[in-house]
Amino acid sequence: MSLTLRTISREQHLAYIQSLPSASHCQVPAWADVKTEWRSENLGWFDKTGQLVGAGLVLYRQLPKIKRYLAYLPEGPVINWYAPNLDDWLQPMLAHLKQQGAFSVKMGPPVVIRRWDAPAIKSGIQDPDVKRLRDVEATHIEPRAFEVADRLRKMGWQQSEDGGAGFGDVQPRYVYQVPLANRSLDDVHKGFNQLWRRNIKKAEKAGVEVVQGGYYDLEEWQRLYEITAVRDRFRPRPLSYFQRMWSVLNTEDPNRMRLYFARHNGVNLSAATMLVVGGHVWYSYGASDNIGREVRPSNAMQWRMLRDAYAMGATVYDLRGISDSLDETDHLFGLIQFKVGTGGEAVEYVGEWDFPLNKLLHKALDMYMSRR
Repeated sequence: MSLTLRTISREQHLAYIQSLPSASHCQVPAWADVKTEWRSENLGWFDKTGQLVGAGLVLYRQLPKIKRYLAYLPEGPVINWYAPNLDDWLQPMLAHLKQQGAFSVKMGPPVVIRRWDAPAIKSGIQDPDVKRLRDVEATHIEPRAFEVADRLRKMGWQQSEDGGAGFGDVQPRYVYQVPLANRSLDDVHKGFNQLWRRNIKKAEKAGVEVVQGGYYDLEEWQRLYEITAVRDRFRPRPLSYFQRMWSVLNTEDPNRMRLYFARHNGVNLSAATMLVVGGHVWYSYGASDNIGREVRPSNAMQWRMLRDAYAMGATVYDLRGISDSLDETDHLFGLIQFKVGTGGEAVEYVGEWDFPLNKLLHKALDMYMSRR
């Protein structure tokens, strides 16, 4: 199969994404407008009949003081990863990116390698000898994903175990998802653990209401988000980031980004942003106040978002990143504990991979990043 690669227009790229069941929100053309500190390019793969058969959003970040770039395809490119001729897809991409001045390429193949259902994770949490998700036997293993990883290694791609050089924009390798395809809402609700079901009921009884917000509610979102940042000790993104995200994503598709608030007695207690690409729906950012936790606003909000995703015909509700730690003393343990309550499953992707086009500069970048 002979493939050619060239720059395509945003319109071509978007039309291709829209023709698929789903793709990562980091691979829609408008994502480039969210990441303003990067230069971007839309790549297209064409078969010999001239048909567009793959696409990729590339973000270029300039290395300090020199005119060379790190080229990054977050959760992409969107190609046939299981094609026997993976070289024919990736070699033209590397040649093109090198021509564009890239000294290193980072990509995140959207290829799932393992899945663990909630009972498997729970038994792992209860076992004192188990400290990591990978110590638990997976419920489902995708053999083709191991073949993809082997092929990438043979081609000279390197696995970035810790996220490598990624300029802080590295995507999670482990995520938590609630599958919705071929399930009734009742079935999804039954999949929640007792605590979740109890908390949803508690919120309902207390009169918690969940509403959708718009652009002008982003300031209220920011208030809750900054309270969360102080509590959880992370550096919050500025309000302008979310305003830009809302504007560019919803200009591309009016249903791309949503905002939810859970309120009690007229006071907003928690909030979340949701992203939609085809049948894939993500809970992307969450925030909550330090007050009102006893009425369980977060559980009520997630259940509403899940129901809305279901009503849209989504096949998966994605709660995004988790750590693979099952150690109760780990500060990230609470995250997996909260998400496991939804039933669902933990999902491991093949992770992000680097290709050093210039080994010296790639090494220099690694050193620069490790010193930061």
